[in-house]
Amino acid sequence: MSKPKKTRVKTSAQIAAQNKDEVITFIREIGDKMREVKRLETNMNDGIAELQEKYAEQSAPLNARISELSSAVQLWCEANRSELTNNGRVKFADLVTGVIKWRNDTPKVSVTGVQAVLALLRNDPELERFIRVKEEINKEAILNERDKFDKGQVAGLKIVEGKEQFVIEPHDQQLAQV
Repeated sequence: MSKPKKTRVKTSAQIAAQNKDEVITFIREIGDKMREVKRLETNMNDGIAELQEKYAEQSAPLNARISELSSAVQLWCEANRSELTNNGRVKFADLVTGVIKWRNDTPKVSVTGVQAVLALLRNDPELERFIRVKEEINKEAILNERDKFDKGQVAGLKIVEGKEQFVIEPHDQQLAQV
């Protein structure tokens, strides 16, 4: 069984606890409040799910009728397309209660076997231009060898030190099922 992810609270100190006992009390209260927030979020999500289900049930017959009517309209329009589009000169018809249109989806490129396609494109000088080469700065490598960049040797590149955070991790107590 996987271990539940610990919840962390990052904050800047604004009030000061007076002693260790008060700190212990504050941390317990933080844990209590976090669990209460989690319960509220769970209740909210349950309510959202109930509403979605309720309205899905109410809209199902309406969507079924819309689909039925749309099919009937499309069948008639396809049978009368030449008349509606002025023998193919236009791709729409403005009817009294609405407009019907014939539209093509945007073309797209589908690639299967990426490595094989790249190899074929590389081997043909005419097609090699269809390979995109992306250059970017390797920030991870710079951080791994930060001593080479600490003194501002490269204009426009500087290493920004991480800001120290104060973290409180209350001991996780499993939520009781409501």
